[in-house]
Amino acid sequence: MQRAQRLTEAQRSEVWQRYRRGESLGQIGSAFGRPSSSIYTVVAVTGGISPVVRRRSRLALTLHEREEISRGMARGDSIRAIAGRLGRAPSSVSREILRNGGLQRYRAVSADQRAWRTAARPKVCKLAGNARLREVVADKLVEDWSPEQISGWLKLTYPHDEGMRVSHEAIYLSLFVQARGALNKELAEHLRTR
Repeated sequence: MQRAQRLTEAQRSEVWQRYRRGESLGQIGSAFGRPSSSIYTVVAVTGGISPVVRRRSRLALTLHEREEISRGMARGDSIRAIAGRLGRAPSSVSREILRNGGLQRYRAVSADQRAWRTAARPKVCKLAGNARLREVVADKLVEDWSPEQISGWLKLTYPHDEGMRVSHEAIYLSLFVQARGALNKELAEHLRTR
């Protein structure tokens, strides 16, 4: 059996256009010669909300700026001198260098690729990526604790473990936006407001 090819970016864009026009997943799948389940996987990732075209924040370093940092380091310029040429704070340039290999291993292109990768949205929900945290939160929900109470209790119980903290907003999102898929929707029955 031959494996189906992934949809191209242009095809994915057309899927979203058709979806916004109100076409069913089956209709969209037929237009691409695909089963509706393959179209569902495109739509479900963002909870049925079409993704925004990615743009670099005006505050983020550009590839050109990263290349200037690399050239300045090669010349032996100080971080302050490099930052001055870029019109950036020295602390921003210093963090950029440390985050991407330090003075000896900094490479502009790989730093830029890493920045795009880490800025990608939607992020994996903290509850989806941490089974221990998810289990503790689910147990407290079953005991009819509110998400606000759970969040506060986690801060007090695990003061030195950042991995065991989650905001009440993240708990609500995990319950009501099933595309995030971290908590069973049945746990929402334990919320006071239902």
